[in-house]
Formats: sequence, C-alpha cells, structure tokens
Amino acid sequence: MKKSKLAVKVHEGKIAELAKKTDHKTLVTWALDCAERVLPYFESKYPKDDRPRVAIETGRAWAKTGVFRMAVIRKASLDSHSAARDVKDDDIARSAARSAGQAVATAHVSTHALAAAVYAATAVRDATLPVNANAAITKEREWQYQYLIKLGKRCQTS
Repeated sequence: MKKSKLAVKVHEGKIAELAKKTDHKTLVTWALDCAERVLPYFESKYPKDDRPRVAIETGRAWAKTGVFRMAVIRKASLDSHSAARDVKDDDIARSAARSAGQAVATAHVSTHALAAAVYAATAVRDATLPVNANAAITKEREWQYQYLIKLGKRCQTS
C-alpha cells in the first residue's frame, strides 16, 4: 500500500477544533515548537542551509515582541519553502523545511499552524521504519494535541 503524501488522519479533527479555540499567539508558539521538533532532520542533511532555522527564529521574534512586518514574515516563510524545494530525494528534510515555513506564516494567518503540525508529523512518519510509521504518527499527533492543550492552559493562567 502506498503511503499518503501527508500524515493528516490522526487527531486531525480534534487538533483543528482545538486550534479554532486557541488564541493566535499560542498557535504561533505551538506551530514553531512542532516545526522545531523536526528541524534536526533538515539540519543534519543540510547543515549550511539556515533558512528553516531563520524562519523559526523570525516567528519567535514575532511571538515575543508582537512586532509584525509582513515583508519579514513572508520572506522567512518563502525562504524556508525554497529550502524545501532545493531538497533532492529526502522527503524527511523537505517536510521539516515546509513545517518551518508554515510555522512562521502562522504569524500572518493562524490556519498555517495546522499545516506546520501536519508537515512535522509527516517528517516523523518518513523518518520511521514503515512497519512503525502509524505508531510514530499517532505518537507525534498525540504530542501535538496534548501540547496545544498545555500551551492554551498556560496562556489562560498568565
């Protein structure tokens, strides 16, 4: 059986529903954390290419300061996606770079957070032996869901 392009099925509805109820800044932080978990997959293959790392750092700067410049966010996102396009024959690294690009784009549109999480789960799936792929996806998506709950609660009490 051919694997699907993206790992979206596990907890898809639960995460989407929770994301709708979550404030924008929390979603950005969550998306960046999801992307950063898989960033080593990219950086280990392309240690001299810092575009996905810069995307994550750009998103963190927005989350910290609240200063939004569309040109900066857009460039960081597009650069990370360009890094993904430059990847040859490595779905894992490509998904990790796409996750970072989607994560920083969440500063502009909150629904990009869901794509960042899906690309992160896809990187995890592709980094796992096929026999263990479903368990790896389930574990990653469960972590994403529980972590979004935790971040949301932390923001409500701050």
